[in-house]
Amino acid sequence: MPLAPYASDPARTRGRRHAQPAAPTRSDYQRDRDRIVHSTAFRRLVYKTQVFLNHEGDLYRTRLTHSLEVAQLGRSIARTLGLDEDLVEAIALAHDLGHTPFGHAGQDALNDALREHGGFEHNLQSLRVVDALEQRYPDFDGLNLTFETREGILKHCSPSNARKLEAQEPGGVARRFIEGTQPSLEAQLTNLADEIAYNAHDIDDGVRSGLLSVEQMRAVPLFARFHDEALAEHPRLAGRRLLFEAIRRMLSQQMYDVMDATRARLERHAPQSADDVRRAAPLVCFSDAMRDESRQLKSFLMRHLYRHPQVMETTGRAKRVVHELVAAYLEQPAEMPADFAQRADLPRAVADYIAGMTDRFALREHARLTGAPAFEGLS
Repeated sequence: MPLAPYASDPARTRGRRHAQPAAPTRSDYQRDRDRIVHSTAFRRLVYKTQVFLNHEGDLYRTRLTHSLEVAQLGRSIARTLGLDEDLVEAIALAHDLGHTPFGHAGQDALNDALREHGGFEHNLQSLRVVDALEQRYPDFDGLNLTFETREGILKHCSPSNARKLEAQEPGGVARRFIEGTQPSLEAQLTNLADEIAYNAHDIDDGVRSGLLSVEQMRAVPLFARFHDEALAEHPRLAGRRLLFEAIRRMLSQQMYDVMDATRARLERHAPQSADDVRRAAPLVCFSDAMRDESRQLKSFLMRHLYRHPQVMETTGRAKRVVHELVAAYLEQPAEMPADFAQRADLPRAVADYIAGMTDRFALREHARLTGAPAFEGLS
């Protein structure tokens, strides 16, 4: 399918921070995707928590499987809307590269522990990974991705950090947070695909864990509608097959809803270029009804899964691990590898080192430095 006029055309990219000749067989966005897949940070995602710690079960989502699911959903919607699928995929695969071990618990703890040193934002860290921390090329640090991929990776940014980035890169990826403009449609789409993916797979993982039941989930209108629809069509369906079918139908309907609602906004605003998109209101969206149902689902999961006593107990231990790692490395920098320990900005080096850890490496380091394993039975 040809690209729509409002899509991000790789032939019109705003380019890379370090000029490079074009690849002979790939577009710039395909090249971005390939660089991300081959990066060290991408491989680490397989051992980083989504909701359940990596050692709690082999079938729970990790940051890697989540990123793949976001890419699949995003590409499917992008194809229908005439957007650049490769750019969507690149953003999706890179959007969590800066996440700490232990999911949001690790991020919150690292931000709190380094509050006096600028704090920590995982979206900003994802950009930092692809701009500076990956070391794979002879002529520059980072992966040297295109502006459009970097723009999509930085989906949130505090005003203070946006101003710092703008000072370093005038007119760059942080400018929109200062001016209040929008990113590309591909970036907007990936952001919404992220939400669709984690709501669906957190239902699956929550029921698999035993912390949620299907009966509990039927209190959520969005889930109940497709659960009952699947059961009406397949009266003998039960167990995980019924759960999977309900989630599949819910995912499909959310995707169709995004397609229809976004088409309606595109017709109303009629952007003729990617730059028109940036000057418009947000264009990729749910319908009002689906947005309300999605919010109800998120609220339910917050109350019954993310704040479940068992999850909170694990979260508390994970936060303690991160706090104690920060304290240990600030006091004894030599416990880190030399390329971190010898940096002039020690707090940021500590943040980079801890954020790059997998769950199990962070736990091993914590046990080594404190002599007190945070989770028994994990090696």
